Amino acid sequence: MADSPHPQDAWPVEIVRSERRRKTVNAKIRNGVLVVQAPAHLSDGDLAPIIKKLQTRLKRKIQPVPQTDDELEKRAQELNKAYFDGALRWQSIRYVTNQNKRYGSCTPANGTIRLSHRLATMPAWVRDYVIVHELAHLLEPNHSANFWELVNRYPLTERARGYLMALDLEIIAND
Repeated sequence: MADSPHPQDAWPVEIVRSERRRKTVNAKIRNGVLVVQAPAHLSDGDLAPIIKKLQTRLKRKIQPVPQTDDELEKRAQELNKAYFDGALRWQSIRYVTNQNKRYGSCTPANGTIRLSHRLATMPAWVRDYVIVHELAHLLEPNHSANFWELVNRYPLTERARGYLMALDLEIIAND
């Protein structure tokens, strides 16, 4: 099935058919691709309205994330105010395409924060966790107890870490 021309439907679709699956169709986002699992007997025509419904449902679940560096900067400032009393300063924060094994990096010495472009397809609360994580490195350049105390100010830290760990395990299982 081809990519949708509408940005809000921007997930490429991969259909995985199974002889063992009889009735149900489900979908999940994997590495920015909408993976649809369906019974082998369903035609593309029969699947099209089901996929459309699944896309609509997933769009409601996944909040939009900043797509530009300016929007990313604005969100980092909001998180700085909420969790660090607005005390942190940095030179730049932006998405990069060369981080495929990690989700973010911070160089405290020059105040640069880089986030993997993969975060742009994930739920906003996961992206926010990674921003808070990297902001905390401006104060603690390691993963000490003090660092985790800062990061854990973000209430969804544990949930976001679990989400990213599960995603990494899924990637390993599919390699």
